[in-house]
Amino acid sequence: MEKVGVVGFGVMGTGIVEVVASKGYTVIVRDISDTVLQKGMEKVRNSLNRIVAKGDISAESMEEIISRISVTTSLESLADCDIVIEAASENLEVKLTLFEQLDRLVKSNAIFASNTSSIPIGRLAGAVERKDRFLGLHFFNPVPVMKLVEVIKTLLVSDEVLNKAIAFVEKLGKKAIVCKDVAGFVVNRLLVPYLLDAVRAYESGLASIEDIDNAMKLGCGYPMGPFTLLDFVGLDTVLSVAEIMFEEFKDPRYAPPPLLRQLVYAGRLGRKSGRGFYEYEK
Repeated sequence: MEKVGVVGFGVMGTGIVEVVASKGYTVIVRDISDTVLQKGMEKVRNSLNRIVAKGDISAESMEEIISRISVTTSLESLADCDIVIEAASENLEVKLTLFEQLDRLVKSNAIFASNTSSIPIGRLAGAVERKDRFLGLHFFNPVPVMKLVEVIKTLLVSDEVLNKAIAFVEKLGKKAIVCKDVAGFVVNRLLVPYLLDAVRAYESGLASIEDIDNAMKLGCGYPMGPFTLLDFVGLDTVLSVAEIMFEEFKDPRYAPPPLLRQLVYAGRLGRKSGRGFYEYEK
């Protein structure tokens, strides 16, 4: 694979684009407006500038990486890509519509991959004819730092496509783990109940937010506590993932606590909005 398409230039899309371009691939990234694309390129450049400042790459290397990235508002521009990675918002209808359109536009031997963190890949593959060339590639935020990629294997994906996807992930310098096509996959299947339980513990008056965070950092050696992590991921994102998983399993462990909903409804989404469980300087 030489040419990579990415749909969505938000938090995850910018990270994926940066990593893919850094490994020598040509990248075409599509989003709905020039403003979003401009902001995305700004984020990529700022991230690479930090790497240059550390001395890990030269300024010339950074410009080479940037030169491999093309931006577009047209899905047709992805027609010749060898793999298209969808990194749109965690909304089933949005993703289904995108893949229906891509299926008509992109060359027949291309691979389709979704970066969804919770939606079963088989539900998304239902939007395309080439179900044997469709799988999940779940990257983690921040993509340039996090080494894991969950490779989600559907019932219909071919072994050839699965092996190509694993090789692609490894060429990006990531560790690929293969998992079944079940909502939440491996990490969120285990992580989401932990985060929701932390909110319930605080709701019940067990301890303060700060003390619960410190308990998990100092008692379990976690790099950050659950509330710091919730704010980092985004409370709206966690709520969406929890709702998808609760719908799939009907397990009360995945039922979002009232406080989480209240904060999202109030616009307190975490770091990205300046306030979640904690307050952040703009």
